[in-house]
Formats: sequence, structure tokens, C-alpha cells
Amino acid sequence: MEPRDEGRIRTFTRRAVIVGAAQGGILALLGGRLAWLQLVQGKRYKMMSDKNRINVKMLTPSRGLIVDRHGTPLAVNGQNFRVLVVPEQTGDLEQALTKLQELVPLTQKDIRKVLKTAEKSASFVPLEVKDNLVWEEVARIEVNLPDLPGLAIDVGELREYPLGEATAHLVGYVGAVSKGDLEEDDPVLTLPGFKIGKTGIEKSFDHALRGTAGTAEVEVNVVGREVRELNRIDGRPGDMIRLTIDAGLQQYAQERLEQEKSASAIVMDVHNGAVYALASAPAFDPNLFTKGIPAEKWEELLADTGLPLNNKAVAGQYPPGSTFKMVTLLAALEEGKVSRNKSVYCAGHYDYGGDRFHCWKRSGHGRVDMIDALAESCDIFFYELATEIGIDALAEYAHKLGLGEKLGIELEEERAGLMPDKNWKMGYFGEVWRPGETIVASIGQGYIQSTPLQLAVMTARLVNGGKAVRPWVTGLIGDRPYIDENREWPSLGFKTYHLNLVRQGMDRVVNNSKGTAFKARIEKSAMRMGGKTGTAQVRRITQSQRAEGITRNEDLPWKYRDHALFVGYAPVSDPRYVTAVVVEHGGSGSAAAAPIARDLLTKAQEMNPAATSLRMNKSPGPSDVPPPRKPKKEGE
Repeated sequence: MEPRDEGRIRTFTRRAVIVGAAQGGILALLGGRLAWLQLVQGKRYKMMSDKNRINVKMLTPSRGLIVDRHGTPLAVNGQNFRVLVVPEQTGDLEQALTKLQELVPLTQKDIRKVLKTAEKSASFVPLEVKDNLVWEEVARIEVNLPDLPGLAIDVGELREYPLGEATAHLVGYVGAVSKGDLEEDDPVLTLPGFKIGKTGIEKSFDHALRGTAGTAEVEVNVVGREVRELNRIDGRPGDMIRLTIDAGLQQYAQERLEQEKSASAIVMDVHNGAVYALASAPAFDPNLFTKGIPAEKWEELLADTGLPLNNKAVAGQYPPGSTFKMVTLLAALEEGKVSRNKSVYCAGHYDYGGDRFHCWKRSGHGRVDMIDALAESCDIFFYELATEIGIDALAEYAHKLGLGEKLGIELEEERAGLMPDKNWKMGYFGEVWRPGETIVASIGQGYIQSTPLQLAVMTARLVNGGKAVRPWVTGLIGDRPYIDENREWPSLGFKTYHLNLVRQGMDRVVNNSKGTAFKARIEKSAMRMGGKTGTAQVRRITQSQRAEGITRNEDLPWKYRDHALFVGYAPVSDPRYVTAVVVEHGGSGSAAAAPIARDLLTKAQEMNPAATSLRMNKSPGPSDVPPPRKPKKEGE
């Protein structure tokens, strides 16, 4: 071998060793790195990988049912197919929605709404694009899902109200979560399309009805589409609420009131305060709100002078008119200002302090005692009593009977009304109370404002022996009684003799030929009712209008006519049911309100809901609650 060749071989060998060493070092480094990743960090990276592959999502709890005292469903959950979108999985949200627009009716306004919501939400939060899909729409979306990344079909619930308008004001309705609602720290509120109670029982007991959310671990593919569910923890459904209402009586009351332009009524138990019917007309269909009320329908409801969105049974405030005369009489009896033998001569007017106060009967009633005064609703008798009682004593007894304050019924719409006294006027107007105002107050006019609910309670306390009964409409929450239906309400301390005198007068109002409600009496003797008519003046007929011949309510525009009222109880011999009816601008209590009260008390006695204990009722089973409805076909 030539020396030159030996040098080449040594050079090659040296280079081979260097390259081999370098390669070995690299391999050792890679092996070490691989070992570190596999052995040391393997568990951590596996966990991270699983998190990428597995999504954890909240499950919407099923909202609790609302049923009547017999288990009749008043608010149930129907099946609702909807399409959701997760913005971060779409790539381009607007483009994805535009593609969806080719498959289901979706307006530009709908798209803008989703885009606007997406700007305020985290990109991984699912958003509801459209709900209440029909089956054909669901099928079209499912077929095209491979081309719609980030979009998915979800099966949710849609609140439904089987009795519609009949329970609209009482049960209320649910609606979308507002920005203000989100201040409450409950993650379930962030679920797409989640609804909460907005009015009525739905609102008052929203937390009990809402339940708690569950969770589900789902495996997703590379584009975020769910492949399978790995684990599920169901949430707790909301509690079922059983109301004291009798659905049949409630429907009857609503239908009866719908015959008037605007009216409201209560039927309740005189002993335990359970409300059996609470109706206000006109009403609205609460199902419209759960599906998204059309703008034109909303405008129509707002423009209706009958105020269909108002629950007038608990929030309508009216002068009680002559239904207040029982308060005046009881106050005078309890204060010792009048005896059974007192009588007054009614000439049709009463002069006091230089002013003249008229009786509704211009020709006068002649001589009347307290029973006749109630029966014929003579104003003069009560004018005289008022001058001896004074407004403060009158207000004290009115409050005892439930006027001028909230009674605590489980409806946030309840209003307090107003029972004025000297301090109230000084504080509100900065003026002293004038005696003439007491005279006006004695017949339920002037500043006094009362709700139909308060009038029902007033009547119940008068005929139940003077017990301070309060109204309630929630019987059971789950299996827990909200109020003990057998509880004993405290006595107000009225003398039984005085209460009996008031009842005699109320009996004669209806069952004596001179009584103002005689034409509306119940003929069946075992069901006879007692009560009191009221006609509350809304606006005085001016001298100029009288000169023009306008002297009757019928000659005035509807909104200026008198309110018609009636409070009643039945049966007369052993009162169990009480009612209060107000017909807005109905003209006369005897002509407009008393016939409705007669029908309600007759129906209540026939149906006799008081005979059914709330605790004895079974929970509604599958056969009692309508099954989830199937998606409708387009065009149905």
C-alpha cells in the first residue's frame, strides 16, 4: 500500500468515527427526549390529549310542572328541536349561518342577532340559532352536518300552557334570560336558550321550578363534532308546584269574564284562604311568549285599552264604592257609635259643614235602619255614621279587614291599594284632613283604592267569624306544603253580634226584594248567596254635561263610566266560598258584577273544590301529563 493510500484510509476512518459519534449523540439525545416524554411527561400529555378530545357540557334541567289542586297540568314541557352553533368551531361564523340559511328559514335579522350575541360570549359557548324546528328542517340539517362545522341539532324543552288564556295571569310565562338576570351567579342561566319565569307563579317560584344542571362528557372529533357520550350526571329537575286553583272553576271564571270588555274576579275559601280561581280579562296566550311573540301581536296587546297584560285581580286598584259600607258599619258598631235600633231618614241628601252630599237615590230612601241601609245601599245612613267615627278609626278597621296593604299572595304583581287617614294626607299633600272627606270615604269613594283580592279577603273576614285569613295560591312545592291548609287564623277580636248584623244586611242585599242585588240572587235555597253591590264613580258628570242631557253612564265614553263591583259569599247559612268581582266601567254593580258573582258562587258550590284536600292528591303520572309533542310537518 502506498503511503498516500494509508493517509486516505486514516482520514476516512477519523471522519467516520466523528460522524458516527455525532449520529450516536443525536440518537441518544432523541432517545432521551423520547424517554422523558414517554416516561416522565407521558401522563400529563395523555391528560392534555384527552381534554382536547373530550368536552364537558352542562345539561339543561327539566323545568318543574305546575298543576292545579287535582293534578291537572297548567304548565308542562314539550319537546323542542333547535340548532346550536359553537362559534370557534365554524371557522367563519357568518359564513356558517349563511349556509344554514339555505336549509331553514333564517332572516338576516336572525343572523345579526346571533353574530351580536357571539361578540358578547366566549367563542366556545354554544348559541341558539333557531328553535321549534319541524321534523323536515331537522332532517335537512342532519344530512348536511358534514358541511356545517360548529353546528349541531339539540333536543330541548319548550314550555307549554295547556289552558292558555285561562291561566295566563296566574301561572305567568317564561322568557329568555336578560342581561340583568345574569347578575345572579347561576351557571345554568348561560345555557343556550334557557328560559326563566317572567310573571306569575313562573316568576315567583322560578328557583324551585328551575332545578339544577347536570353534566355530560362527550367525545368530539377534530372539528369539534360530538362522536359519543362518555359519561353523564343528570341534573335535578325542578320541583312540581301544585296550586290551590281548581282548573275547571278557573276556566269557567275566565270564560265568564271574557263576556265583558275588562273585568276580574277571585273565588277563595273563607276559612283557610285557599284561592280556587283568580281571573282577569281580557287575557293573552302565554304560549306566544315561549315561542317568541311576533312584533305585531305585541303591539296589539300594548294598544288594547282592556290592558290584557295586567293581572287586574291582584294589581287593579279601584274605589271600592258601596262594598266599603260594611267596613263603616262594623267600625261604628265596634266603636259603640251606633246601636241596632238606630235609624236615619234619607231625603236624598245630607248637609254638613255648608256642603250637600247626595244619596245615589235622589228621591231618598225614607227612614232606614242599618240592615235596610245595607240592603238598599242608602248613602245617607253611612254619611251620618262617618261624622261620628272619623277617618282614623275608619282606616284602622279597614286595615284590619285587609284593605290598604299587600296581603302576601305569592304573585309579585300584587299591589297595596290605599286606605287614607290624616297622617297620610299630611304626608302626601301637606294638608289637613277635612271632615267632608270622611263622609265621602264612608261609601268607598275619595282616595280609597282597593284590589279585587283585598275585597275578597275583606268579605271573608266579615263572614268567617272575624278570622284574619290571608289568601294563598301555592299548595305544595314538591311534596312540601307551602301553607298548612288546616291552620287556624288568628281572631281580629270583633264581636260576633256585630258581625252577625253585618251578615244580616248582606243577606238582605241579595235575598230581599228591596235589595240592590235581588235580581241576581241564587234561587236554590241551599246555595243562596249574600253580598254587597258597589258602583264606584270614575268621573263626575259636570253641570254642562247635565245641561246637554248626559246624565247616564251609557251616555259617557266607556272609560268615564262607573266601575261595577260585587262582593259575595255562599252559602248564606254556612259560608264557605267568597268572591269579589270588578267590571271596569261596567256601569252598575247590581247589573254588571252581581250576575257574574252569582254564576261563580253557584259553580263553586257545584264543583266544591274545598272538599278535596291538597295532601290527598296523587302526583300526576304519565297519563295525567300530555306527552312531548312530535315535531310538526311543514304546513301543519
